[in-house]
Amino acid sequence: MSAAKAPSGRPQGAGATRKGVRRGLKGYLERHLQVLIHALGRLSRNPLSTLMTTAVIGIALALPAGLYLVVDHVRDLGGQWRETTRISLFLKQGLADEEARRLAERLAGEAEVEGTEYVSPAQALEEFREFSGFGEVLDALDGNPLPGLITVQPASSLPPEAIQSLLERLRALPEVDIAQLDMEWVRRLHSLVDLVQRGILVIAILLALAVLLIVGNTLRLDIESRREEIVITKLIGATDGFIRRPFLYTGFWYGLGGALVALLLVNLSLVLLQGPVQRLAGLYGSDFRLGFTSPGMVILLLAAGVMLGLAGALLAVGRHLRDIEPE
Repeated sequence: MSAAKAPSGRPQGAGATRKGVRRGLKGYLERHLQVLIHALGRLSRNPLSTLMTTAVIGIALALPAGLYLVVDHVRDLGGQWRETTRISLFLKQGLADEEARRLAERLAGEAEVEGTEYVSPAQALEEFREFSGFGEVLDALDGNPLPGLITVQPASSLPPEAIQSLLERLRALPEVDIAQLDMEWVRRLHSLVDLVQRGILVIAILLALAVLLIVGNTLRLDIESRREEIVITKLIGATDGFIRRPFLYTGFWYGLGGALVALLLVNLSLVLLQGPVQRLAGLYGSDFRLGFTSPGMVILLLAAGVMLGLAGALLAVGRHLRDIEPE
C-alpha cells in the first residue's frame, strides 16, 4: 500500500519530523536562554564580588589593548613624520639649470618618488642671504659657491629599506655630487615599534593566562559552595553537561563584563591623555590626535573576553565536577 500523502503531495511523516525538529531546537534554545539569564541573576545577587572579579579581568584585558592602540597611533604618527622625510640631492657645480630641471622632472615620474622640487644655485644663494644675515660677506665673494639642489619626496608607502635603496640609486647618478637623508630616526622608530609589538604579545599571553586563572578560581569557589546542590542534582539523574551549563554561562558573563570594563578603561585613558598629547603635538606643528577604539577593536576585545571566560569556566568545571560524586 502506498503511504498516506499530505494535501501538498509530501508524506505526512516528513512534515511531522520537521515540526519535531523545530520544536526540539526551540526547546533547546529556550533552555539555554533560561540558564543564561539565571546565571546573570546569580551574579547580580552578589554585586560586590562580581564587580571585583570583572574589574580584575577588565584591567588584565585593558593593558594589552591599550598598548596595542598606542603602538597603532605611533605607527600612524610615524607615517605622518615620514611624509616630511626628503632626500637632498646636491648637484655638481656647473650643471646647467635646464639639465637640472629635466633631471627633477624625470625623477618625479618614477613610481618610488612622490614629488621633487628644484632649487637653482641663484635661488639657494638668495635664500641663504635672506635668512643667514651674511649678505655683506656674500657680496664679497667672486661667484656663487652654492650648488643646485633637488629635494626628492619618497612615496609614503615605501618602507625604510626601500628608501635607503632609493638613496643609494640617486647617489650614483652622474649629475649628483652629494645625496643626503637622515634615516636614523626612521630605523629607531620601526625598531621601537617592533620591540613594543613583541612585548605586547608576551604581555597579552601572560594576562590571558591570568584571566583563565581568575575565572577558574572564582568558579572553583562557586562549585565548592554548591557542592551539596551538585550532589543532589547528580542523585536525581542530572548529566554532567546539565550541571556544567550554568557555570559555563557564568564564565561567559565574567568574560563579557571584563571586556566591557576594559573598553571603558581604555577609552577613559584616551580621553585623559587627549589634551596633553594635542598640546605636545602642537609644539611640533602637528595636528595628531588620539583616536578611540575602532569597531573592529571593540569586537575583538569582546570576543577575547568571552572566549577567555568560557575557557576558564570549562577548565575549572571539568576538573572539579569530576571530584564531586554522590557517596
